[in-house]
Amino acid sequence: MKQLFYRYNPWWDGEYNLEHLFPRPDTLEKLDKSVDIAEVTFISGLRRVGKTTLLRMLIKSLIDERGVDPLSIFYISLDDYLLQSKNIPELIDEYRKTVKKKFEEKIYLFFDEVTYFPDYEIQLKNIFDSQNVKIFASSSSASLIRDKKPYLTGRNRILEVDPLTFEEYLIFKGIELKHVDGHLTDVYFEEYLKSGGIPEFVKTGDFEYLKNLVDDIIMKDISALHNIKNTSSLKEMYLLLMERSGKSISLNKVANILELSPDTVKRFLTYFEEVFLISTISKCGKTNQSILSLKKIYSVDLGLINLFTGFRDKGSLFENYLFNKIKKYQPCYYAVDGYEIDFLIDKKVLIESKYHSDLVGKQLDLFNNSDFKHKYLITSQRDLESLMSDLTTIIV
Repeated sequence: MKQLFYRYNPWWDGEYNLEHLFPRPDTLEKLDKSVDIAEVTFISGLRRVGKTTLLRMLIKSLIDERGVDPLSIFYISLDDYLLQSKNIPELIDEYRKTVKKKFEEKIYLFFDEVTYFPDYEIQLKNIFDSQNVKIFASSSSASLIRDKKPYLTGRNRILEVDPLTFEEYLIFKGIELKHVDGHLTDVYFEEYLKSGGIPEFVKTGDFEYLKNLVDDIIMKDISALHNIKNTSSLKEMYLLLMERSGKSISLNKVANILELSPDTVKRFLTYFEEVFLISTISKCGKTNQSILSLKKIYSVDLGLINLFTGFRDKGSLFENYLFNKIKKYQPCYYAVDGYEIDFLIDKKVLIESKYHSDLVGKQLDLFNNSDFKHKYLITSQRDLESLMSDLTTIIV
């Protein structure tokens, strides 16, 4: 166990050169602010989106910026098969013995893929309540954190990590655009629409990597967890969802196409959401209308759409990216008499995505005649930047 701990914690030997890891300043700042707050901080998000990198960057910050003793920092990945016979309190006891840390000394605990341990939430609660600790934990499953939150009520917060934004993509690629290079923004943005923001794929462009990622998520995070033996149906449904990304979808039609029951299709859709592969939004309206309406499907990452459909519909990809930027505001889609505007936020901000094109006909009439305080036609990356700036003041 001692050898395993040292392998996971090279900073104990003074080896923690993490300069090659890509920093995400905005997300890292949120994590850093939580260091001094008495709570369990969860980091959730799609597999391989950079959660582990963020944990390691935070560890480096604790050592370099805050002067924390490296031996007071314990990191472990709980999906390691060598740990299957242990529980979390036992690991902490072994850690304290290994580095000779007294019980009253404050320690910083980092548990990667914490939901691999049964009853992790009760164990974390007991540790949090009885020891002088700050706990960070990550998971690739939203449901396994959300469903266990009651055990940690008032003791936790969740920070979701998304794939790279376009701004982060430029930094990751080492591209610096000056004002005189504005004409290149669209060129690089279309490259981003093609690649998406999963860091390793941005670096390599290896579609086999994305395929293996999807297979891992379906097999490990959905099929194994929910005991689904018919994984081919899961894969076929995910392909169908990617082909319909940005469009309304009837679960009954999906059920007919895949020869599954509507209840099974509904469950599968929930599973895809829980592991961050997709998001869904409903039609704006009263609760019953919203529940019964067709869902619109959006992918967590543009590269995953292109993996299955090819790079063919820039308008749809742009709308998907726009959604990912505004999803924290919980948009719905606005539809009247069969005509639709992409997003409505807080019953006052109407947004239509038209990548390098215009609204026409009945859809233009619906946009112009709708009685909302703020209306935005987003046709480019620059428009989107302006929208995001405005939303910070419009939505309080």
